[in-house]
Amino acid sequence: MKTLVIAEKPSVAQDIVKSLTPVSGKFEKHEDHFENDTYVVTSAVGHLVEIQAPEQFDVKRGTWSFANLPVIPPHFDLKPVDKTKSRLNAVVKQAKRKDVGALINACDAGREGELIFRLIEQYAGGAKPLGKPVKRLWLQSMTPQAIRDGFESLRSEQQMQGLADAARSRSEADWLVGINGTRAMTAFNSRDGGFFLTTVGRVQTPTLAVVVEREEQIRKFISRDYWEIHAEFAAAAGTYAGKWFDPAWKKEEDAEKKADRKWTAAEAQAIVDAVRGQTASVTEEATPTTQASPGLFDLTSLQREANGKFGFSAKTTLALAQSLYERHKALTYPRTDSRHLPEDYVPVAKQTFEMLADSGMRHLAPHALTALNNNYVRKIPRVFDNKKVSDHFAIIPTLQAPSGLSEAEQKLYDLVVRRFMAVFFPSAEYQVTTRISVAAGHSFKTVGKVLVKPGWLAIYGKEAANEVEDAKDGDKGQNLVPVQPGERVGVDSVEAKGLKTRPPARYSEATLLGAMEGAGKLVDDDELREAMQEKGLGTPATRAAIIEGLLNEKYMLREGREIIPTAKAFQLMTLLRGLQVEELSKPELTGEWEYKLAQMEQGKLSRATFMAEIAAMTEHIVKKAKEYDRDTVPGDYATVSTPCPNCGGVVKENYRRYTCTGADGASDGCGFSFGKSPAGRTFEPAEVEQFMRDKKIGPLDGFRSKAGWPFVAEMALKYSEEDKNWKLEFDFGDDKKNEESGEIVEFTDEALGACPKCGSAVHEHGSNYVCSKAVPTHAQATPSCDFKTGKLILQQPVERDQVVKLLSNGKTDLLDKFISNRTRRAFKAMLAWNPEEGKVTFEFEQREGGKKYPPRKTTATKTPFGKAAAKKTAAKTAKAPAAKKVAKPAAEKAPRKAAVGTLKPSASLAAVIGDGTYARTEVVKKIWDYIKANGLQDPADKRSIKADGKLQAVFGKDSATMFELAGIIGKHLS
Repeated sequence: MKTLVIAEKPSVAQDIVKSLTPVSGKFEKHEDHFENDTYVVTSAVGHLVEIQAPEQFDVKRGTWSFANLPVIPPHFDLKPVDKTKSRLNAVVKQAKRKDVGALINACDAGREGELIFRLIEQYAGGAKPLGKPVKRLWLQSMTPQAIRDGFESLRSEQQMQGLADAARSRSEADWLVGINGTRAMTAFNSRDGGFFLTTVGRVQTPTLAVVVEREEQIRKFISRDYWEIHAEFAAAAGTYAGKWFDPAWKKEEDAEKKADRKWTAAEAQAIVDAVRGQTASVTEEATPTTQASPGLFDLTSLQREANGKFGFSAKTTLALAQSLYERHKALTYPRTDSRHLPEDYVPVAKQTFEMLADSGMRHLAPHALTALNNNYVRKIPRVFDNKKVSDHFAIIPTLQAPSGLSEAEQKLYDLVVRRFMAVFFPSAEYQVTTRISVAAGHSFKTVGKVLVKPGWLAIYGKEAANEVEDAKDGDKGQNLVPVQPGERVGVDSVEAKGLKTRPPARYSEATLLGAMEGAGKLVDDDELREAMQEKGLGTPATRAAIIEGLLNEKYMLREGREIIPTAKAFQLMTLLRGLQVEELSKPELTGEWEYKLAQMEQGKLSRATFMAEIAAMTEHIVKKAKEYDRDTVPGDYATVSTPCPNCGGVVKENYRRYTCTGADGASDGCGFSFGKSPAGRTFEPAEVEQFMRDKKIGPLDGFRSKAGWPFVAEMALKYSEEDKNWKLEFDFGDDKKNEESGEIVEFTDEALGACPKCGSAVHEHGSNYVCSKAVPTHAQATPSCDFKTGKLILQQPVERDQVVKLLSNGKTDLLDKFISNRTRRAFKAMLAWNPEEGKVTFEFEQREGGKKYPPRKTTATKTPFGKAAAKKTAAKTAKAPAAKKVAKPAAEKAPRKAAVGTLKPSASLAAVIGDGTYARTEVVKKIWDYIKANGLQDPADKRSIKADGKLQAVFGKDSATMFELAGIIGKHLS
């Protein structure tokens, strides 16, 4: 009987095969596995199976209500992850083989690795257990010897039971809290009708709370004036700057108070007046200092660094690192939370330096050579530490020099390589000089920081200043002019600078990732804080997805590099506080779970006890939401500056609505109100002000139908004669009412250009841009043209400047936010005037080779074993006889019916196209046929048409543009 080894990743499967070959014999490579006389080795690609509630418990989105809550299934079913079904089937096929008598779990050494294997094993067994004994390979190092040692000391299934229980419990608990919390909050927020999706989760909601809390601090921050006193001192050798400080100052609770600040202009001016024109005594102290390089990268620190240096989002950095790992084989596994290497990796590190020295990468090779020549690569405790290696080690370059990297991939690769080399280099050495100049009893400080030996900073070259903390503070990193012992220096100039205190900075992705990683520091309970010390909120592998999820659900938005919470985020925090289920927004929940899961791993807490507590917590959350019986949720609500349109009273916000509260702002008002979250989209405060002021707003996206589908619309406040009050209505842009009612339209905006059909002016009207002759006006009561194009086309807003380009150049710029109604996917296109069809159509970007559309790719499953399989498939195809094709007689196509035309051309137009009756499109086509046949397009400007004798009679001039053509032709048809 053989033993099946299941690794978590293809690269690990390959490493295992290489390591076992010397001791167990050569492996044969197959399409989805390796095999010899003893072992079958295959791999997952991360999670292949996920948990789901049994079908009878699965309530479809759009029908979520308290009647179906809470959902606490007695057990969980499994379902394959869609993207990796073929890989799952391949692994299960090996597990079910009759000649496979035992399994080895070689997934990553941690909770997630345990879960990945256990779910695959359960899925392979189906209704009954697979029934094959399991051993656990526990690896922290991937050197061949470490792998062989691991196979010599496999752990038993009983030894791993605690970890397996913790892994399953964490997964099921996240499902229970996330699903029930989301459905309960959605049901609560949808009580007024519609579908207001309100997602919550153990990790995403505390992460959002961190961002909301910072924004609340910024909004409540009251800036204060303060003054700094800056002086320029003249010594015999030159001048230097100094800043006043109070040597007797002691730290206070008020963090804004500092030794170098004065809080009144008078105090600051008094110091200026006292020292102006005086001389100063000088004392100074010089001390040597060193600075070691930062540690190796884990995923979170890499994402933070790449965000700060290049502006990459966490999601982008992960994708680039994954590509460098999977496709280019240039970096080690990126989804790691460790910043250390195994202690037996010193030889591998040395080999990596040798590869870099010989790689031809001129910007990196010299530093690698320096390290090798000076024996820098050795066993350094801050780099090599088994205790600080989790299921993965730090991100470092592999032994494979990459080629063909994109610009972004190269940037990230260089970032990792420089950091890898830097940790082995000596510390940077500085001489730091602190100079105190005392004039008229007032002290001024000057600090100089001079780099003596660059050490690891040499690797960064010109970037050195960016790598040194405080290097860009102005007077740091510069030489100071010397002052002789006993020399008195003159006060050359002195001034008081008036400044203002600043609110705390908004989070960027880099600082938010740091806050998620260090969330345990926010926890007061010592045991829970200890449990979170190494974990934080989420894992390095999931943090990017958590941030992206919050952005996609419109809880946050990116503005430059800042992350700003939306009104929907504040509303969720208000709801959780009001319902008294704040545990969902606190990192303590993760701390408590981590503490209990650690106890479970050690056998001190049963899985049943933990899951019973989770079920109770889930029921508590749903109960609080279901039984909330007050009119509104208490919170910090706004007052709208625009008065009520119905009675002029004060409009105030509550949890669900903006409502009139009468002239005194404290009564029932006139009954005017509108929902804060129509169709599941929450108004931003600025949007409410605009909506109340203009009585319309949009088009806005983010709305959801009752079934949960997104849509885009405008909204308007309209007076209802029936209710004798103003009401909110959706406006989907139906402008036909003017045409049907004959109501006269008066254009007040500036014309955007000439109509391509008739040459009249095009204006903005409702939700469209229309020809002035396409609606009833004073000049023309009956419309004679039908040109119009939308302000919003397939969810892509079309701005005025783009319509100007369409009318003048024939097409817009490339627009990138169109959403296909059929596939729901985004696409890019230009809007272009199509004279043959007589309407605005899509024009797609030209690609290489002149093709507008990329060739359709055939789908292929990438596997580490693919080459051998490809050869076999090719051989089979070559041997198989070709099937004879029986030609079917082609069915005759019915001729397309010609458009029936009733328009009669003038004599001059008939001389070009012939006499008869035509449809307008026929006339345009015939004119274009004539133009092309006679080569009348200007070669220098294809949009310009030169008139010959016949066309001069039609145009009435020597030339015309293609955009005038439709209008000119219209005058010759009756």
